Amino acid sequence: MRFRLTPRETSFYDMFAASADNIVTGSKLLMELLGADSATRIEIAERMRAAEHAGDDATHAIFHQLNSSFITPFDREDIYNLASCLDDIMDYMEEAVDLVVLYQVDELPKGVEQQIEVLARAAVLTAEAMPNLRTMSNLTEYWIEINRLENQADQVHRKLLAHLFNGKYDAMDVLKLKQIVDVLEEAADAFEHVANTVETIAVKES
Repeated sequence: MRFRLTPRETSFYDMFAASADNIVTGSKLLMELLGADSATRIEIAERMRAAEHAGDDATHAIFHQLNSSFITPFDREDIYNLASCLDDIMDYMEEAVDLVVLYQVDELPKGVEQQIEVLARAAVLTAEAMPNLRTMSNLTEYWIEINRLENQADQVHRKLLAHLFNGKYDAMDVLKLKQIVDVLEEAADAFEHVANTVETIAVKES
């Protein structure tokens, strides 16, 4: 850890932690979506939309703090990238839930639950990692595991696509379901982007 002579704005750590905790909330709503009836899905979508708005507020707060801080805990570009990537995760999760409701999907294809389980695990790991930015400790295992989970998500996604294109689904249903599983895959990619940004920060600060 480099020795610094100047004080740093430390509120960023709390804001990153709050943003990550909100993502855990979003992942739990995704889990609730599995097996929910249409009426419950509408209610879940409303709660997810509120969580996404809370995520936007957290991101804007970080950007505001960044623009008003003379000294930051690490590079401004990395702070911006980390906040943006965390925000992307919530955006993708909210989009997936919204699509399920808008497309009036009766039953999600087998394998989506595996996608969501990967996202839920990644959300918990990310929330646990954010407080460690203060000391840059115990982060290596985090980004290694997130990369492993993203590889797992890729495999699940490919299997889902093969399932959707096996000829058993109506063409219009394929289009709808593919868009949903693609968005969930983008959420998994966004978790990896967060982990890669954290790794970049840790390397710079070491």
